[in-house]
Amino acid sequence: MKSTFVATLAAIAAKEVAGHALFQQLWVDGTDYGSSCIRMPSSNSPITNVGGKEFICNANPKPAQGNCGVKAGSTVTVEMHQQPGDRSCGSEAIGGQHWGPVQVYLTKVANAATADGTTGWFKIFSDSWTKKSGGRVGDDDNWGTRDLNACCGKMDVKIPTDIPSGDYLLRAEALALHTAGSSGGAQFYVSCYQITVAGGGNASPPTVKFPGAYSARDPGIMINIHAAVSNYIAPGPAVWGGGTNKTAGATCSGCETNCKVGKSPTAVATKPQGVSSGNTADAQSADSASGAAPADAAPAADTNSGCAVAAYGQCGGNGYTGCTQCAAGHVCKDVSPPYYSQCVATS
Repeated sequence: MKSTFVATLAAIAAKEVAGHALFQQLWVDGTDYGSSCIRMPSSNSPITNVGGKEFICNANPKPAQGNCGVKAGSTVTVEMHQQPGDRSCGSEAIGGQHWGPVQVYLTKVANAATADGTTGWFKIFSDSWTKKSGGRVGDDDNWGTRDLNACCGKMDVKIPTDIPSGDYLLRAEALALHTAGSSGGAQFYVSCYQITVAGGGNASPPTVKFPGAYSARDPGIMINIHAAVSNYIAPGPAVWGGGTNKTAGATCSGCETNCKVGKSPTAVATKPQGVSSGNTADAQSADSASGAAPADAAPAADTNSGCAVAAYGQCGGNGYTGCTQCAAGHVCKDVSPPYYSQCVATS
């Protein structure tokens, strides 16, 4: 009897770990920037404390290589997978029946490389929930994370046309509700990307703060989706008027369908001017001290001859189909075998 109980617990634990995931890559109008402008989380484990500092951009994320240049009104595509560096469509982007909404926020900052995310955020995208015909319980319904799985981990997000030009943090958030029946049971998967918007306007969206915008007992956070769900409202403010509400259960479109790793243009993020390559956390105070934002960065094409991966870019791993040749002075090295290999300096 005891052995059966232990085996059951082990099976549940294995399912939980298998379902963990990371937002890792970013596309800009169909151009693959890989992981070059993301503050990569240190693990694929969820955040469960909505009141902690880690709720902003995850726990101890690694510094981004630079900022991805984005034109106001263009489309970025956030990409999620379960393991670091994995971009395969052969497995679910987030497994274990981790159903829940997917939402995206922006915050305007003086310097994306050093910002700590304590500035005000506004929601620009939500793919939440719709009732599925014939479904008995919430698990059967349409959810944002189910759409992520259907679209190989990709979700198209339009950047509002009239937000001011300059630096932003873009915060992608997936909420898994499979254990959300009690306070603290909801699981958040959060990543922040650094972007620089060009060609914007003068809109001033209302903002909220993280932490603070969510409560552990919000009805969109503490809910039993294993029972019938008659209505669901995702946590946080409404999507700002310049943003997008996607209908859960809609078919994949745009980059969600057409963007294939290794078969699209590639680029690398532009390193912000005047910012060293040191740890982002050590430089956060520079954001408020900076008198001006760095120059607007346009998407930088990969200028390596032939098919070559820039320093610290992905060059291999399970399901990877992109370039495997590194730029001069670098070699492809296993970092998290068998999931992820990266170009590192030979010396």
